[in-house]
Amino acid sequence: MNDTISAYDSSLFKNIFTSDRMRKEFTDRAYVTRCVQAEVALATAQATIGVIPSEAAQQIASSCSVDKLDFDRLRTETDIVGYPILPLIRQLDAMCSGESGKYLHWGATTQDIMDLASVLQMQAGLSVIEEQIQSLRSILADLSIKYRDSPMAGRTHLQHALPITFGYKTAVYLSAFDRHYERLQQLKPRALLVQFGGAAGTLASLGSDDAGLKVREQLAKNLALTNPPISWHVVRDGVAEIVSFLSLVGGTLGKIALDVMIMCSNEFSEVQEPFVPHRGASSTMPQKRNPISSEAILAASKLLRSHASLAQDAMVADFERASGPWHLEWVCVPEAFCVASGALSQAIFALGGLCVDTDRMLVNLNSSKGLIVGEAVMMGIAPIVGRNAAHDIVYSACKDCIEDGTSTLYDRLSTRSDVTDRISKEELARLCDPVNYLGAAPQMVDDVLASVPRSKAKKANGVNGANGTNGVNGH
Repeated sequence: MNDTISAYDSSLFKNIFTSDRMRKEFTDRAYVTRCVQAEVALATAQATIGVIPSEAAQQIASSCSVDKLDFDRLRTETDIVGYPILPLIRQLDAMCSGESGKYLHWGATTQDIMDLASVLQMQAGLSVIEEQIQSLRSILADLSIKYRDSPMAGRTHLQHALPITFGYKTAVYLSAFDRHYERLQQLKPRALLVQFGGAAGTLASLGSDDAGLKVREQLAKNLALTNPPISWHVVRDGVAEIVSFLSLVGGTLGKIALDVMIMCSNEFSEVQEPFVPHRGASSTMPQKRNPISSEAILAASKLLRSHASLAQDAMVADFERASGPWHLEWVCVPEAFCVASGALSQAIFALGGLCVDTDRMLVNLNSSKGLIVGEAVMMGIAPIVGRNAAHDIVYSACKDCIEDGTSTLYDRLSTRSDVTDRISKEELARLCDPVNYLGAAPQMVDDVLASVPRSKAKKANGVNGANGTNGVNGH
């Protein structure tokens, strides 16, 4: 087993909280690889603009290799310096022949390269998140179509409120992920910014003309990043927005997980997570089938909110180089991406194979003996007796039903002359049937499904579906 202290790296827990594919984007090796990529891209951009010799940039590009690095030395020297870039440059310099190495890191500062590496990781991470969101949108769209007209109890304050359909419930979830997808497209050009500013962000090291600005523009093109009008070393809103976006995704996932967990309870038994032998089993209660994915998602949603808070704390930086808040990102950015991807993987598994019991939903819908359509009856007789009088009549009937515990709302209302003298018992029975009071729920399902193209959504199989593994995290 690994000697780790984090659930994200634990050989026992990592596949519950994270995904393999996302972890690979945020390993030490992946980070250093992005640092080398940034140095090479910078040299290439500077050669294009004529700041350094083309031969030097070509030599840097061909000679600098992560495979040649001594990671033990890099680790030791990073402990001393406090940052990995100076130790990295020393090793890369030694790889370059002739004088080409002296043009490495030309005019840059440590934070330029570290920020570039982090942005490149976030760029790759958002690509994974986007694929997973698309997979989940496809799953939710399928559920919404299949259960568009399947009635169930809508609940407010954990009590029966009005009838809805299960497809309406999943379409509500889908609408949130449609918005998350839109947010993602909007934030990428706004938050994935190139970083090159030198010691204080002014690019003074490249002279007083516009050579530095041209290099930054070319660097942005080389790395497929947005070129900002000014350096952003100490304005970290872009990073905070990305982590906050992941937190929003986690919040929606947490809401879904909480719904599923409650609907999985024996008293509801309306849905169950996909069956896998021994998944959710108890060491002492053989009958247990706990909603493990939903539990992990709920925990992940809370973790993501804490990471968003850290990212926003990191925004409060002093002057032109932060003296400590920046370090918070080194913790919260990788962990936020990993736990968000893990939660999406769990959701893809749980919802992709969700067992839905529409018969039990109907039983539960009728379990309140018609009380769930109190509003329907009230609105049905309100045009005749007035809204307030109708409310008092139905309220009194509902109270009697609750107190005697046996009669239905129809039973009580059908014996009242102030009701039966005004509407027929057939009409009263129609009003008291929950399946007749779905409102515009089915149409709203159609509207959600029609509001955005669905052909783009991709499906994935099993937990960690977006990183290519099937089943339940290998269990």
